[in-house]
Amino acid sequence: MKVEARIFELTAVFCIVVAVVYLFWAGEPVGVTALFLTGLLSLMIGVYFRFIARRLDERPEDNPDGEISDGAGELGFFSPGSYWPLGLAGACALTGVGLAMFHMYLIVAGTVAVLLTVGGLLFEYHRGPEHE
Repeated sequence: MKVEARIFELTAVFCIVVAVVYLFWAGEPVGVTALFLTGLLSLMIGVYFRFIARRLDERPEDNPDGEISDGAGELGFFSPGSYWPLGLAGACALTGVGLAMFHMYLIVAGTVAVLLTVGGLLFEYHRGPEHE
């Protein structure tokens, strides 16, 4: 997690430096506020990752002397062919269009579709305790 923490901390420093430069260059308060808050949110995620990295064992990615073979092994199960992500993308698009045009029926229908497709994606391979 040290690598991820470093990425977010560097992103935070970049956003805050750009916010200061933008303050003197353009002087627009909305852009400066957005950049500064983006930097603070990135810093918050980076500090969280740094805090979690102390509690976890060192991963191969965090070892500067690590070899590629150190990360070998099973990474988990990945579905070979699932249509649920396509349905989820469509449901998110429907919800986004509903939010952009502020049509409540689209927002409600999209939210229901998002919840159904997320449930389908999560429980795609679940068979229940009676099949174990």
